[in-house]
Amino acid sequence: MSNKNILSSFACAFDQTKGRFFDEEDDKYRSCFQRDRDRIIHSGAFRKLEHKTQVFINYTGDYYRTRLTHSLEVAQVARSICKRLRLNEDIAEAISLAHDLGHAPFGHAGEDALNQATNNFIGFDHNIQSLRILTYLEQRYIHFNGINPTWEILEGIAKHNGPLPENKKSLITDHLVQTIPEYEKKKEKYDLKFAEFSSAEAQVAAISDDIAYNAHDLDDGLRAKFFTVDDLSTLPLFGELFKKVLNEYPNLPQNKIIYEFLRRMINFMIQDIVKQVEKNIQIYNIETSEDIRKLKRPLVHFSPELTESNKKLKEFLNVKMYRHYKINRVTSKAKRIICDLFNIFHNEPNILPTEWSKITSGASEEQRSIIVCDYIAGMTDRFAIQEHRRIFDTSYEMTSF
Repeated sequence: MSNKNILSSFACAFDQTKGRFFDEEDDKYRSCFQRDRDRIIHSGAFRKLEHKTQVFINYTGDYYRTRLTHSLEVAQVARSICKRLRLNEDIAEAISLAHDLGHAPFGHAGEDALNQATNNFIGFDHNIQSLRILTYLEQRYIHFNGINPTWEILEGIAKHNGPLPENKKSLITDHLVQTIPEYEKKKEKYDLKFAEFSSAEAQVAAISDDIAYNAHDLDDGLRAKFFTVDDLSTLPLFGELFKKVLNEYPNLPQNKIIYEFLRRMINFMIQDIVKQVEKNIQIYNIETSEDIRKLKRPLVHFSPELTESNKKLKEFLNVKMYRHYKINRVTSKAKRIICDLFNIFHNEPNILPTEWSKITSGASEEQRSIIVCDYIAGMTDRFAIQEHRRIFDTSYEMTSF
């Protein structure tokens, strides 16, 4: 039986898209959404996620998550949820793999620093940067810039966190108008409907992001010794899950206890979502994918009990991990690196690499800030550190070309 025949009535169609900006012939062996996924995986921006921070800077240790491993884990969780709900797995997977493409080096610290540095212009947002990559910055195809994604993938990235406020809607629209000549002609057809919620598949990708980082941040935090296994027992709901594993396997080595707990934790959250979505479908009488977009609230979310437990878990991770003094020190240093690089490149564009310096010629200050952001956001952690040393280290021996 093909995927087309087992999709729920409210799922996005197996291989029917609202379109791409640039028309292309169909691929007889792959759906349009599988092609999106494949192009994302083959993009330069996706490869660079291997060396971009999730929580720990890339050089900290080989076992800590990076943006790449995080994106893969999100995609795996999203496919699992979609399979149980009979949704379009390919759409959710593609959105999951692409949702962090626009992240600057050093994770949220880098994003905050770039946003602060560009605040006098238009600011910086990694979701919007992901759209720039998908529609413009990846320049490898003959007939178009970007990867020419389907409407459904763009919608899922644009509204990753739900409907957009007017200012972000304007930023995305301005970008599309400036970088895609065909956009004005297809504006009505290609309306991303910023005021509406996205598809069920896109909502699954968004909540899978939460599931993945909750689980792997606990794993990485334990590995870094920011908290102990005893601390896990204090967590509402998840603590009970952890104690159950301990009771069932009192003689199991600690590392296996942790992995069994995390495995059950992920499965528990997936089951909770599936049950809640099935309830919501009945409550709101959902019959088509458009019913989901027109709903004034998300269809895909945790149960009230798990929502509260997740809130407590985030508070726990904030105190124990994200605001740990060791993370704060690295974050402080990372922000200085990003701000230094932005300021010097914006004020002295002639020291940018030749191909980047050329496109700043004749650009307004605001346009120059976008170009500099594109350059910095495309850096890996280690390249940003090396670039900072090349420019700001004045010792002769440290200078390299």
